[in-house]
Amino acid sequence: MPLRHLPRALAGVLAIPLLLAGCDDPAPTPPPPAPPTPRAEAPRLPAPTPAQPVAPDGPVVRMAPDFERLAAQVMPAVVSIAITREARPTLPPELRGTPYERFFRDRFRGRMQPEVQGAGSGFIIHPDGLVVTNNHVVGQANRVVVSLLDGTELPARILGTDELTDLAVLRIEAGRPLPYVAFGASSALNIGQWVMAAGNPFGLGGSVTKGIVSALGRTIGVSIFDDFIQTDAPINPGNSGGPLFALSGEVIGINTAIYSPTGAYAGIGFAVPSDLAAPIVEQLAAGRQVRRGWLGVSLGGVAAQQEGRRGVLSGLLGGEGAEPEQGVVIAGVVPRGPADRAGIREGDVIVAVDGERVQGTRELVRRVAGKAPGERASITILRDGRRQDVTVQVGERPANGG
Repeated sequence: MPLRHLPRALAGVLAIPLLLAGCDDPAPTPPPPAPPTPRAEAPRLPAPTPAQPVAPDGPVVRMAPDFERLAAQVMPAVVSIAITREARPTLPPELRGTPYERFFRDRFRGRMQPEVQGAGSGFIIHPDGLVVTNNHVVGQANRVVVSLLDGTELPARILGTDELTDLAVLRIEAGRPLPYVAFGASSALNIGQWVMAAGNPFGLGGSVTKGIVSALGRTIGVSIFDDFIQTDAPINPGNSGGPLFALSGEVIGINTAIYSPTGAYAGIGFAVPSDLAAPIVEQLAAGRQVRRGWLGVSLGGVAAQQEGRRGVLSGLLGGEGAEPEQGVVIAGVVPRGPADRAGIREGDVIVAVDGERVQGTRELVRRVAGKAPGERASITILRDGRRQDVTVQVGERPANGG
């Protein structure tokens, strides 16, 4: 909106009396003075009242976060990642099962293919050179090079990857202790909290952006373990695998995906929460295959007792006056699986794991998967209107996720 100038004040006019002097004629006798005209008195304004201190209606405004200090603290541990892989010829679907399939395979067998290059981000979590990034950044790579903030380029070795959580751990050898950052607790995050993303967007290494936590527990259809932090901190291609920092300097997420109709920043980015990532990273860094807990059940929908209505749990609990609860219905039990051996049946409703309530199927799967195979878990179920605790020795989740 264009600025508008206020009108200038009008100048006051001074009345200057005309003086007559040096005349020989006697001065005329002045007429008698006219009676003075009564002047209206200006209205009297009330005496000013001293201003009283006003208590603020809301919370006291805080100073803006010191992102300059935060960036100086953590950026030496943020890295850029460049990968190279061979482009493999793909058999067109229409040729499968036809005489041309063999011709296609024979023609391209042993032929050198052009290299494909890509870029991403990562961060160092140990002075010995352990680097965390996304699986989709380094997956199928023939060569991985990590660039430090000072420009040093180091070849990297892939220690392990996990497709379900899209995580990977690399090792670099620098010959000296490297700066590193630590995981924080993503469970302590709140919506609206300040965060800072760092990485290598569009190949521009050493970049930082700021924003807030927009939402928690987002499901975007990547896997059964979806539990993303949503943020409006600008994340672009090349940021994948980079850290999402809390103001404390701890990593509370790994930037993984964006929602965008154009492929560039549109205000919605997603990060794997640190509470989900940390135990997976620990296994990958040790060179172990990721093993997840498994109950051996198929899950139905979520059952809930609704106030004022009889729901599934309302009937199980025996009336309208029971405390509202929510749980997951067991639709089937794998014969001789962990749940079957513990006595869990089809139709049971799981309401808690180790005393903590379960709100949905994904939460139940994540809770059980977070346990090591062979570990015991206390499963609280509802059956025939009665609550009971069942101890289950958790099995190992099959590779096919069954």
